[in-house]
Amino acid sequence: MNIVGVTSCIAGLAHTPMAAKSLEKEGAHLGHTVKIEQQGAMGILNRITAAEVAAADFVIIAADRAIEEEERFTGKLIIRVKIGQCVGHAAEVIAKCVAAVEARNGSGKDKS
Repeated sequence: MNIVGVTSCIAGLAHTPMAAKSLEKEGAHLGHTVKIEQQGAMGILNRITAAEVAAADFVIIAADRAIEEEERFTGKLIIRVKIGQCVGHAAEVIAKCVAAVEARNGSGKDKS
């Protein structure tokens, strides 16, 4: 799947980049294309383009605060998670999100 997302913690210094890197790394390991934008003390890093939003199957928002420019994701399935979950358990977060999207779209795969 093609996934975009935003990470943003209260301070925007540690968890924001840690969660972003973990989601991108684990998503690639699971065979997905993942681009995560970081919003924090350094401003917006790795900004997601309109074309990337349009191509995305869904959006992950891993944030403990409101994110900037959320309106650009209007019309996309948005899945919200706590940022702390993504730091240590990004593979599980992505797997659950993908399973939910597949079930919603009726394309879930039999895992037996």
